[in-house]
Amino acid sequence: MVSDNRLSMIWHKTKPHIGNFGKIFYKRCMHDNITISAGHLAYVTLLSLVPFVMVTFTIMSAFPAFASVRSKMEQFIFSNFVPTASDVVHKYLTDFVGNASEMGAIGILSLLVVALLLISNVDKTLNRIWRTKTERPIVYTFAIYWMVITLGPMLIGSSVIISSYLAGFASFADEYSPGFSTFFLKLVPSLATFLTFVILYMLVPNRRVKPSLALTGAVLATVCFEITKKGFAIYVTSFAGYQVIYGALAVVPILFLWVYISWIVVLLGAEFTCSLADVYGGKKSDTTEEPDELVPK
Repeated sequence: MVSDNRLSMIWHKTKPHIGNFGKIFYKRCMHDNITISAGHLAYVTLLSLVPFVMVTFTIMSAFPAFASVRSKMEQFIFSNFVPTASDVVHKYLTDFVGNASEMGAIGILSLLVVALLLISNVDKTLNRIWRTKTERPIVYTFAIYWMVITLGPMLIGSSVIISSYLAGFASFADEYSPGFSTFFLKLVPSLATFLTFVILYMLVPNRRVKPSLALTGAVLATVCFEITKKGFAIYVTSFAGYQVIYGALAVVPILFLWVYISWIVVLLGAEFTCSLADVYGGKKSDTTEEPDELVPK
C-alpha cells in the first residue's frame, strides 16, 4: 500500500504536468485549426469515396477467397460506422461504384489518382500535426500510398473473415454464457476502430511515435468516436429538419456532417497523442519547438 504522504508527493509532481498538458493540448488544437482541416478532409473524403471503394472491391474481386466477403464487409461497415441512413448510402454508393466500373482505362486511372489524393491529404495533415521537419522521398511516399491501396483491401477482407469466424465461435459460446455473443458483436466494431487509430497514429507520421502514447490517443479517439456516433444518431433521428428541407437528398448533408465529425475525432486523437509526447515524452519534442507560442509560459 502506498502511504498518504507518497500519494501526496506523486500528485504534486504530476499536477504541473497536467496543467501544462491541458494548455498545450488546447493551444495545439487552436493553432492547427483542426475544424478547418477536418472540413478539408471531409470534402476530399466524399470526393474520393467512390474511387476508393471501387479500387477496394476491384482488388478484392481478384482473390477468390474474398469473393464472399464483399457483402459481409459492406454490411459490417455501413451498419457500424454510418450511424443513420446506412441503407440509402449503401444503395447510392453501390450504384456509383457500378457505374464507375464501366469506365475505360483512362477513367479508372483518374479515379485511382483521386483515391490516392485522399491518402495524401491524410498523410500531410497528420504530419503537419506532428510537426515533422523531414519529408519522405517521393518514391518511398508513392510506395506507401500504393501499399495502402493494394494491401488495405486484403487486410480488410481478412479482418472480416476472422470476425465472422469469431462471431460463430461467440454464438457457440453463447449456449454456455448467455449474452456473450451479443457483447462480442458490440465489441468488434470498437476494436476495429481502436486498431485503425493505433495504425494511423503510429505509422502515418514520419517520425517515431511511442506505442504507449499512440495507444492512449487511440483509446481517447475510440471513446469519442463511439460517443459521437450514438449522439449523432440520436440527433438525426430526433430532429427531422434535414428531411423537411432536403427531402430525398437529405442523405448528402447527413453523410457530409458525419464524415466531418469523424475527422474532428481523428484529429483530436492526434493532437492528444502529440500533447502527451510533449509533456510526458521525457524530452521536448519537435512539436513544442515550432511554433513557440505552443509552449506554456
